[in-house]
Amino acid sequence: MDNLVDVFCDVDDFCSVFIPQWEQQCLTDGTRKRKRSSRMAMSEIMTIIIAFHISHHRDFKNFYTGYLARFFKSEFPNLLSYTRFLEVMPSAMVPLCSYFSSLKSEPTGIEFVDSTSIKVCHNLRIPRHKTLSGLASRGKGTMGWFYGFKLHLIVNHQGGIVAAKITPANVHDTKPVKEMVVDSMDKLYADKGYISKALASDLLERGVTIINNVRKNMKVKALSLWDRAMLSRHFIIETINDQLKNISQIEHTRHRSVHGFMLNMIGFSGLSTQRA
Repeated sequence: MDNLVDVFCDVDDFCSVFIPQWEQQCLTDGTRKRKRSSRMAMSEIMTIIIAFHISHHRDFKNFYTGYLARFFKSEFPNLLSYTRFLEVMPSAMVPLCSYFSSLKSEPTGIEFVDSTSIKVCHNLRIPRHKTLSGLASRGKGTMGWFYGFKLHLIVNHQGGIVAAKITPANVHDTKPVKEMVVDSMDKLYADKGYISKALASDLLERGVTIINNVRKNMKVKALSLWDRAMLSRHFIIETINDQLKNISQIEHTRHRSVHGFMLNMIGFSGLSTQRA
């Protein structure tokens, strides 16, 4: 991981500003009491979580014990044992979410929206799945029925992530769009799954035009050559979804806790770090 130092420097700069303010706020509102600090700094914990998602490793235990502890001991002199690190990982949830928010790109006026399925177990094991029971749901995607969640993304034409949202799998693709869109956007390009008169009307009131092709049973809609060209660039967001699932490993069926699932999802901020 040649960019490990770059990731750590960026995370450490963020933590030097965010952590003191966050801890003070937690003490003020009573949600957290003072406690002994960990041997490892929060920036180190966050860096390791992010490094896993950009390392191409599929199993965190093997990454931590067989790779990180063996080859990067000098970079992390206070490295915790694997079991202890698992115990402190949930404490990085809020800082990681805030860090990802700080990395989100600005709208450019040309945005793409899409969703991708996040399966949490094989369909045959749905009745026995307990870890995310009550949160996950059954839904249908382009590859058929699945059990889990959907990751909704809006990216600009440069590939920068502008907005992200996770919903249960049974939530329709159009529902989260209004919450994710900001008024500074101009045109939002989507596939046929986002065809909705109500959504188009709501977005138009905010100055955002959603553009998509029509289904076979619908009347042909006149589109400019520019809009047709931009619709053909929809592969940009599809490529990002593919990278998140096959490189950052945000989708797997080995979750043991809700915290573990959320940390695994938000860890894709490592990809945002590389794009920033």
